[in-house]
Amino acid sequence: MFFLRVRNLREMRANANSLIPLRFLYPTILSSFPQTLTLPFSSSSSSPTKTLLQPEQQQQDSPLDTTDIFRRCGCTDADISKLLLRQPSLLKANLKIVQSKLRILQSIGLEGSHLVKIITCRPRILASRLPQGLDHRLEFLQTLFGSRQMLLKAITRNPSLLNYGIEERIKPCIKLYQEIGVSGVDLRGLLISRPTIVLRSSLNKEKLEYIARTGLSNESKMYKYVVSLIAVSRLETIREKVSNFENFGFSVDEVMSLFSRSPNVLTLSVDKVQRNMTYVIGTMKLPARVVLDHPFFLYLNLETMLRPRFLLAMKIRAMGLQPQIMGPSLLRAMRMKEPRFLRAFINCHKVGVAKGLMEFYTEAKEVKRLAQDSKVAVRKGFPF
Repeated sequence: MFFLRVRNLREMRANANSLIPLRFLYPTILSSFPQTLTLPFSSSSSSPTKTLLQPEQQQQDSPLDTTDIFRRCGCTDADISKLLLRQPSLLKANLKIVQSKLRILQSIGLEGSHLVKIITCRPRILASRLPQGLDHRLEFLQTLFGSRQMLLKAITRNPSLLNYGIEERIKPCIKLYQEIGVSGVDLRGLLISRPTIVLRSSLNKEKLEYIARTGLSNESKMYKYVVSLIAVSRLETIREKVSNFENFGFSVDEVMSLFSRSPNVLTLSVDKVQRNMTYVIGTMKLPARVVLDHPFFLYLNLETMLRPRFLLAMKIRAMGLQPQIMGPSLLRAMRMKEPRFLRAFINCHKVGVAKGLMEFYTEAKEVKRLAQDSKVAVRKGFPF
């Protein structure tokens, strides 16, 4: 029995010595094992293994670059491309600073689509310093907007609320609107729908006279819209647009009455108002005062809606078809959505007639404004 044990030991020693020349193959053999391979360890041997894995875990958690940070926040590749196109400096930004700012936005409650929207719409917020005392600022803004939900909605629409000075910007704006009778509830809606009012609102004696000539009381539903548009508009712009309407025979009081019923007329450019008014009066042969009763004529696109629909009305009249687009029907037809207009005045006819009318209508819509392709856009800054 003793001799058998000695013999077995000699054979094991010989086998071990035969493997010594293959030591250079150990790394290759080990690397061929699957990385997910796990071996059972006792509790005493698990702690060294965990210590060895910590650097790898930290390397996985740390972002590779700015784009990696944005992807982890939920931004798509298209969002990241748009963001970096508007703010290329973010590529060189300090990763820790970018992460800290994103954590602040997330701590407010901005996550998912809201956070992505803020980053893509206002990438400069990551390039600028967020002010000190953010907690106090958020408490003030939440009191102003009435609830956390409304605050998040306001910040999503205007992330610059996180940067505006409370004493220098926000409180003076609130005081200005409260002094002319805009209530707190209405002011909240204005701050959300028109974010520019914080920076651009100003009132003087002449602007207050324009507001008074609208004839609106501060209890009217349209009052807050008229006031906010006049407050953010430049005084010379208001004068220019009022004068433009006066050229068509309207008095100042009639123009301000028009603004009171349709405040967004004040946002239309002088050129658009001139072209639409000229077509309504000169080609359609309607009285200028029709615009006072039906302001939608000023909002219509001349090339794609107003002119093509009127030309189609003339075509239907010449062919003696029914229904005609004349009188009250003309006003109704101009306000219709495109599918309804096609059903009411083109597809209602026989197939052959409808096909001919559709071709005529399509060709009329494809006629472009003279020299439109070569027109150079001139940016004058804030549109009002």
